[in-house]
Amino acid sequence: MSGRPGLVAALTRDHALSRNLVLLSGLVGTLAALVAGRRYPNAFWALVIILPVFMLSLIDLFQTEHSLRRNYPASARFRWFFEWLRPFLRAYIVESDLDGRPFSHDERALVYARAKGDVSAHPFGTELDVYSDEYEWLAHSIAPSRDAPKETRVHVGTTQCSRPYEAARLNISAMSFGALGANAIEALNLGARMGGFYHDTGEGGLSAYHLKHGGDIVWEIGSGYFGCRDKDGRFDPARFAERAAHDAVKMTEIKLSQGAKPGHGGLLPGPKVTREIAQTRDVPEGEDCLSPPWHTAFSTPIELVEFAARMRDASGGKPVGIKLCVGYPHELFSVVKAMLETGILIDFIVIDGAEGGTGAAPTELSDRVGMPLREGLILARNALVGANLKGHVKLAASGKISSGANIAMNAALGADWCNAARAFMFSLGCVQSMRCHTDTCPTGVATQSPARQRALVIPEKAERVARFQRSTLDALHDIVVACGLQSPDEFTPDGLRQRISAVEMRSIDELYPFVEPSELLSGVRDPRIARWWAQADATTFQRRVP
Repeated sequence: MSGRPGLVAALTRDHALSRNLVLLSGLVGTLAALVAGRRYPNAFWALVIILPVFMLSLIDLFQTEHSLRRNYPASARFRWFFEWLRPFLRAYIVESDLDGRPFSHDERALVYARAKGDVSAHPFGTELDVYSDEYEWLAHSIAPSRDAPKETRVHVGTTQCSRPYEAARLNISAMSFGALGANAIEALNLGARMGGFYHDTGEGGLSAYHLKHGGDIVWEIGSGYFGCRDKDGRFDPARFAERAAHDAVKMTEIKLSQGAKPGHGGLLPGPKVTREIAQTRDVPEGEDCLSPPWHTAFSTPIELVEFAARMRDASGGKPVGIKLCVGYPHELFSVVKAMLETGILIDFIVIDGAEGGTGAAPTELSDRVGMPLREGLILARNALVGANLKGHVKLAASGKISSGANIAMNAALGADWCNAARAFMFSLGCVQSMRCHTDTCPTGVATQSPARQRALVIPEKAERVARFQRSTLDALHDIVVACGLQSPDEFTPDGLRQRISAVEMRSIDELYPFVEPSELLSGVRDPRIARWWAQADATTFQRRVP
């Protein structure tokens, strides 16, 4: 009957030599250096290398935290070294041009080239497998457009809005100060001003860095009401009105959820709540900063649209919208019913797909919760078109947007404009190192470290931000022309094709239901949409049993 495993067994049994090779080599080397040093004093210099390795082996042998290090003293550490090195080897050596997640090498390279003003043309034909069931394409015309305007904008604001906004077709999506550093925020906003597009603040509040350069701002209000909250963390109308009156703030947006972590709040630990962040968010410096999963300003669809109306009035008539990742379809339909029943119209809706990015999120929420952009966008389009609200209430798409083709394809599904976050981070120099949550971003984008932020030179990066947006919209215009259209508004679902197999393709309107104007009000053909509409109730987000 074997006893409790001991140190002697670890050093003498079961491939002991190979397991303890570094330890034994360190011991022998140390002894040899000590003996040789008595005759040859220079031999003592070998201890500079040998002794630390030997001590490290002893530490590993006796520590109690890692089993591998106890069984393989010192040598087990090579595993951690290669685990650390693995992402870099994969990104720079192993991956092909079409590999890489979330963004492939080619997708990143396109953004870099456009941001720097380099040639972004691709030689020798597509590298995509056009017979793969993942392939999708836009139908072109035999008669390309001759006079399509180079730039078109989107009029945002219903008749209930006294200060409408003309939005660009591509804008900077929500990224908070705190998730990004001050230099990154400044460069994005300066780039937005140079290019004539808007910059969404994210839910972390309206910081001085957002306002410094005068770029157009969409102020996002999350459940923490940062920048417009009272001492108890509830929405403060007076504080909101004061800050929303700033000339740079063009629209406000209520964040209901985001694609990367839908239905999840957040907690910024006290040590990370610096003086600047505390001032921006109206929270005490050095104390935990909570953003709960739920809102306290409203709890029903009708209360939501009424809250939006109060925000619009308090901002002086500026457009107000909502942003969400779609979960239960009936909940989105209930917001539409609330608009119909109250007569209060939200000015715009931003649909954030589950493929959207974030600085940090629980893995399960990022991977398995929330509706992808395509399905969520189609659902929102059907809700607005079916209620005869599309055109009054504008619709935007957010989630892995990085090219003119992405914008065109989302336009075919009903999006009036698109927002991008990570693509604009690439334009700042982000290399997708996947270290956003560690505060050790190597390019100074997603960090609060002054030493690392020094790498990001604001004027130079701002030019890249503006250049990327402009070049991407030029590519969108090329697609509009090739498809024989006058504007992105003319893209339709039947012009977007999806391969089903190597021998079969379908247009998107053959794969998904698309309702006709007012169909929700007069009777829906598709049974699934009819069921969701019947389950929606303007007085509650709970599912109504018909």
